[in-house]
Amino acid sequence: MGMTRKAPAGALAVIAVLALAACGNGNDPAPVGGDKKSEKSPLAEYMGDGFATVSGGGAFVSATRLGGGKQPSEEDLAKQRKVEDATVACMKNAGFEYIAVAPDSAKKGKFDDAFNLPPDKFAEQYGYGISTIDWSKAGPDDSSDPNKKIRDALSPTAQKAYDKALNGDGGGPAGTVKVEVGGDGPSSKGQLDQGCRGKAAADIYGKGEDREADFKKYENLFKDIQALSQRIDADPRVVDATKAWSDCLADAGQPGFKKLNEPQEKIRKELDTLTGNKPSGDGPMKVQGPPSFDKVDAAKLGDLRKEEIALATADQKCKASKYSEPYKTVQYELEKEFVAQNKAQLEAYRDGMANR
Repeated sequence: MGMTRKAPAGALAVIAVLALAACGNGNDPAPVGGDKKSEKSPLAEYMGDGFATVSGGGAFVSATRLGGGKQPSEEDLAKQRKVEDATVACMKNAGFEYIAVAPDSAKKGKFDDAFNLPPDKFAEQYGYGISTIDWSKAGPDDSSDPNKKIRDALSPTAQKAYDKALNGDGGGPAGTVKVEVGGDGPSSKGQLDQGCRGKAAADIYGKGEDREADFKKYENLFKDIQALSQRIDADPRVVDATKAWSDCLADAGQPGFKKLNEPQEKIRKELDTLTGNKPSGDGPMKVQGPPSFDKVDAAKLGDLRKEEIALATADQKCKASKYSEPYKTVQYELEKEFVAQNKAQLEAYRDGMANR
């Protein structure tokens, strides 16, 4: 589904906090893997199953799935069925056939098996999942999707029309995410066509601007959580653990890293150089989706993957032995204090989000 939007920086920061929390803790000591125990932290009891305190330290997890494998409730499935039914009706009005796909028959992603590996095994095989996974091809396996068969039977021109009807200005069977960040408020210019999928989702789940308004009600809470994250990072026990992690990496032949996000950023920058992906400078940030590796020098990509796996494996071992337990001890201690001091706000957020 395509999307271009402008929003106040403050509001976007609020949404970013939740997005990062859902994807992984900035100082999360464990990488992707199915063996990590799903023990809830004190704050996660209120913020949701995917929550982890957002930290400036940088996540080990690069290839994480939003939601972390949480099973959808029957209410969630019912809403997804309504979206599918509304998409069928919308596509029919546009002159195309679309078959509703049962949400409980979810398609398996190409890298699901990888994501379910234990953390150490994931690091050994995929590193951080930065250069080792071609995210432009990491979507679900849609070979059994009846709508793929319908689309494939159309002429190239008709396929483009089908894609536009289904996904709007996102184009393509899976859609291309387009995000524009910047400006002083919602754009007065017309929004991009969201297509039948986007319209159906908006009808069932509510419009994006409405959801953003809901989040904005809790902006002060999110700011307090960000401040809590900074307090956790600044705790002497975490500072000492970070130094121990850095020394451990140096002993493993990976010197020079002082912050937890630096190993990943090193690999990410090297991949950007290979793919020609240049982060935008001043002004709006535009994200068109991950670049394909098809035109990347295969030998150089192979070397980068070896480098990433070696670095990530050492990183994982050093976090597990030097960092994980001290960080968790401080995190739980300070989160428990935070919950006691902000229980009313946290309950309001939990109850408000449960009704969405």
